Amino acid sequence: MSLKNPTSQPLTSSSIAIGPFTFESGEHLKHVELAYERYGPQGAPVILVCHALTGNQIAVGSDEEPGWWAGLIGDGCPIDTKHFQVITFNVLGGCHGSTGPASINPETGRKYRQSFPDVTIRDMVHAQYQALQKLGVKEVQAVAGGSLGGMQTYEWGLLYPGYMKQLFILAATPYLSDYGIAFNHIGARAIQTDPQFKEGYYESNDQLQGFEIARMTGMVTYRSSTLFQKRFARSHNAETSYNIQSYLDHQGDKIKEHFDANSYLYLLQAMNNHDIGRGREGWKTAAEKYEADLYTISFEHDLLYPCALISHFAEYPPRAEHHHVDTDYGHDGFLVEFNRWGNWIHNKLFQK
Repeated sequence: MSLKNPTSQPLTSSSIAIGPFTFESGEHLKHVELAYERYGPQGAPVILVCHALTGNQIAVGSDEEPGWWAGLIGDGCPIDTKHFQVITFNVLGGCHGSTGPASINPETGRKYRQSFPDVTIRDMVHAQYQALQKLGVKEVQAVAGGSLGGMQTYEWGLLYPGYMKQLFILAATPYLSDYGIAFNHIGARAIQTDPQFKEGYYESNDQLQGFEIARMTGMVTYRSSTLFQKRFARSHNAETSYNIQSYLDHQGDKIKEHFDANSYLYLLQAMNNHDIGRGREGWKTAAEKYEADLYTISFEHDLLYPCALISHFAEYPPRAEHHHVDTDYGHDGFLVEFNRWGNWIHNKLFQK
């Protein structure tokens, strides 16, 4: 279907069937679909955008419901849709229209839930590549993404090295650190040990207080202590609880409205297993195999994906450049303050 958008450019939100799919694990599904958003002039060079953990395919959106990168992508924006079209897929294993744990298994007529095959970042990329072939996209100008989207971008450049000219990796490291795995483990355990989880066969997200706790734990890592202090400053509400507590409670409630807990667990595990060096003689050897121009961006106060590791990685690919953003937002810097770093991406896109 076509949606209203600020510049009246073509904006499509749909899904595409890619047919049978075999996962890295060897498990097989006879039918897989990926939901996608396609924005910008047909025939223009394509930029593939990959979303983060609780993101979806709506990167641009509409006036009424802006997407998560609205303002970075658009007419006259850093990713300028007067010159590029942008395609974003909901990842395999997601819960916004792509095949995942919340989808109906056509062989049983019931949701897959925990019977869904394990998903890796490489599975996500392979599925998107097949979808792009179905859409008739034979090459892309660039692949870009942050966090989980950045992990996908790393793999895009290694699995399909001649398919793109540029890679933009934001707030993501070549492998997930033990620190990141630790926080994911806390979130996963909070969900799995909730009495209402029932080994994935819960009736609805609304029952899962453990899912709320998982989201609150994640939110603490996505923002910096500096930002929390500036925003909340130990302020109280009328009931004498701290406003930071109310904020986290709200985030915990909100996640249950738009995300599936099983899907959340599957994507956490995919992040845990992210390592570009797996099966490639280590990440440094893998880094030397990139063919596209590679650009990395790190953000000050990012607890999970520190500048030191991202900038160190950028020393190894044949053509790579690193940019660090000074911000109080920490990891979530890749979702805000486009004026601080968007022009850097814009200049790289148009330098050739």
